[in-house]
Amino acid sequence: MNGLVRDSSDSADTRSSGVPGGGVLRLGTRGSALAMVQAEGVARRLEECADVRVEVAPIQTAGDRHRGHLGELGGKGAFLREIDRALVTGAVDVAVHCLKDVPGDVPRPEELVFAAYLKRDDTSDVMLFPRTGKVERLEDLPLGARVGTSAVRRRAQLLQLRPDLQVEYLRGNVDSRLGRLDAGDCDAIVVARAGLRRLGIDRAGEALDIVPAIGAGVLAVNCRRSDRGVVELVRLLDDRRTRECVAAERAMLRELRGHCNSPIAGHARYEADGRLSLRGMVFTRDGAEFVRAQRWSGPDAGEELGLSVAGDLLRKGARELIDDIPHP
Repeated sequence: MNGLVRDSSDSADTRSSGVPGGGVLRLGTRGSALAMVQAEGVARRLEECADVRVEVAPIQTAGDRHRGHLGELGGKGAFLREIDRALVTGAVDVAVHCLKDVPGDVPRPEELVFAAYLKRDDTSDVMLFPRTGKVERLEDLPLGARVGTSAVRRRAQLLQLRPDLQVEYLRGNVDSRLGRLDAGDCDAIVVARAGLRRLGIDRAGEALDIVPAIGAGVLAVNCRRSDRGVVELVRLLDDRRTRECVAAERAMLRELRGHCNSPIAGHARYEADGRLSLRGMVFTRDGAEFVRAQRWSGPDAGEELGLSVAGDLLRKGARELIDDIPHP
C-alpha cells in the first residue's frame, strides 16, 4: 500500500500513496454531535490500519443551516453538497456519510468513490416517549397523538399501524429532538437506534416493526477515485456483506427512480442459510396503499437481487404510487 499499511514491505513514502501532508489525512464530516462521533470512530480505525494521522474537519452543510423542510433545498442531498465539493477540490481527503442520507436519484460526482461501507449497525427504528409520561408503547398512545419524524417512510408505516396519529414534521439533531419531546411538543418521536447507540444515549423506547430506510445503519467512506493509496487504505475498512446489502438496496432504489419524498423502504440481509434476501416496500404518504416484494439470491448477487425486487414492485404498481408524490 505504498508505505501506508502497517507492516508493509514497500518503502515508498506516504506522499507517493496519495496521502497529502506527509501522512496526514483530513476527514470531512457534518458538524453535528452524531456526525462527529461517527467520523472520529472512522479516524481511529484508519489510524489503526496505517502510519497515518487523521484530522477530522467539520463542514457545515446547507441542510444543517436550514431550519425548514429539507424539500425546500431539494432533499437530503443538502447534507452532502458542501462535503462533496471539499473532497473534489482537495480541501479534505476522505469523508464519512450516513448512507441513508445519500440520495438515490442524484448522480454522484464521477471523481468520487465509496471505497468502504463499514459493517452495518442496528437498522431498527425506535419510538421514544417523554420521560415524565407513563406511555411506553405505540399502542398506548391516545387517539390523535402527535408523533414527530421527518421521514416519509416512517410516516407512511406509522399511519398503517395507527391511522389516527398526527404525524408531524420534526427534524434536527438527536438532542434537540429529545428536548422537544420532553418539553411536550410531541407525544412521541421516532429515531434510529443506531444513532442513539453511537451517541451513548441510554433511553428506553419501543422498537418498531417497520421496514428501515435504504442504507440504514451503514456508514460510507468517500474519497477521490484518483487517490489510489487513499482508496486502498479506506478499503481496509470495507465489510463485504454490508457492501452486497447496500448494492441490493440501492439498485432497487435506482430502478424505482425514487426521490427523497418517496415513501420507499428496503432491507437486505443475510439469512441463516447464507442467502441474501431483500424486502422492498413502496407506500402512499398516508400508508393507505402499498406494494411489497421479497426475493432471495446467492450471497454475491446484490445488484441483481435489487433489480429483481424493483421489477416485482413496478409490476405491482409502484410507479403510480411514486409518481403521485411530487418531487422536491
